[in-house]
Amino acid sequence: MIERANAVLVLEDGTTFHGKAIGKIGKAAGELAFNTGMTGYQEVFTDPSYLGQLVIMTSPHIGNYGTTASESESDHIQCAGIIVKKFSEVASRDISDLPLQDFLVRDEKVGISDIDTRALVRYIRSKGAMNAIISSNEDDKIEDLVEELKSVPSMEGLELASRVSTKEAYVSPSTTGKSHYKVALLDFGTKRNIAKCLNERDCEVKVFPMNSTLDELLAYQPNGFMLSNGPGDPAVMTSSHQLVKEIIDTNIPVFGICMGHQIIAASQGLETEKMHQGHRGLNHPVLNHRTGKGEITSQNHGFVVSRVSAEDNENIEITHSHLNDNTVAGIALKNKLVFSVQYHPESSAGPHDSRYLFDNFVTNMDTYKQS
Repeated sequence: MIERANAVLVLEDGTTFHGKAIGKIGKAAGELAFNTGMTGYQEVFTDPSYLGQLVIMTSPHIGNYGTTASESESDHIQCAGIIVKKFSEVASRDISDLPLQDFLVRDEKVGISDIDTRALVRYIRSKGAMNAIISSNEDDKIEDLVEELKSVPSMEGLELASRVSTKEAYVSPSTTGKSHYKVALLDFGTKRNIAKCLNERDCEVKVFPMNSTLDELLAYQPNGFMLSNGPGDPAVMTSSHQLVKEIIDTNIPVFGICMGHQIIAASQGLETEKMHQGHRGLNHPVLNHRTGKGEITSQNHGFVVSRVSAEDNENIEITHSHLNDNTVAGIALKNKLVFSVQYHPESSAGPHDSRYLFDNFVTNMDTYKQS
């Protein structure tokens, strides 16, 4: 057993948890967010939607199967820091490339282990989302960390997608040997598996920076538009609202996931709102109102489309609802081939119940081609 340095987690209200340092020695601050997944920690940590957040893993054992390059959802760890109960320095899986400790050090990420994550999660579930800071620096005093937290911005009103969107467009080719469809993916912080799910359905995907113009997107001559997930507050992304409104007005099919879903809603005049505590995990129940079937879904979001504003818009159909709290989990435009969901149908990690949505998108592209 490696002897690890002491570390401390301080919440913005002064609540303090003491534990052991993992990853790089240093400090990290951000919004606390807990994920209830029993597996998939590497996919979680590398998901760009977690930018600016300290991720609490509620599963008690983290790191036991190491990391492998094929399971990263981006080029590096995206979250601000890691909070776990029991941390394993040993990677037990044959295909592991790096133990999680080495993975954290490589990406210069700070973490803390050996704290009561159940107590922490229960606390923030009651109090609501809040900022916190992890420190494994010997000289840092609690009162100084509390003071430092005052300058950490709230996630509400924060635009983060531009920090993770690709700077240059690139192509992800079809993996079936056929390229029947061309999809323009607008990148707000996309997970790699979104493009892969399209590639498996005869789609060539060109990933575009979020600040691309409509002319640049149309020059690709796409059969459909994919709007990706991403971090931050969708309400402040007004230029993206306008771009997506213009995309929808072309009548080309559109499919939005998470941030993409929220941007579609905002482009149609709907409101989004910060949740008391977000949905993050692999076992969230959703009802498909069109089929009457339930889905177990992978989710990661701290903002949601206002149900009132969706119900008040006569051109919006609420297609899916979250069964735990009745929040809006999916919408469709009644007069366009446009739909979106608040969860992750590419499910990396997570169940595959919702991958039919990619098939629905392909069907919409077929309908458009024939029109």
